[in-house]
Amino acid sequence: MNVLNEIVADQLRADLPVIVPGDTVKVSAKVVEGNRERVQVFEGLVMRMRNAGVASSITVRRIASGVGVERTFKLHSPRIEKVEVVRHGQVRRAKLYFLRNRVGKAATTLRERR
Repeated sequence: MNVLNEIVADQLRADLPVIVPGDTVKVSAKVVEGNRERVQVFEGLVMRMRNAGVASSITVRRIASGVGVERTFKLHSPRIEKVEVVRHGQVRRAKLYFLRNRVGKAATTLRERR
């Protein structure tokens, strides 16, 4: 197991901020369309985090045109350009799946962490 950690150590990113569920983040991801590549920003609420070394991922949810959209991003992927934390939300759970049942302002509003 120690050999595996040494192999993936150079693939881990050091420029990631501290992210916890409830934070509102902007994820800049590279998107390939045909033969060109562009950066697409996805801003939303972190619903869940999966800390697993190089396989760490976050699920981000936002409301687009009245419909909930969830995307899962691998944090250490080369397709992720940067991750910015916009707001720190105060939550009492590790997985915020209850937000899927909420509509309107209740789906996006969480208290600010101090």
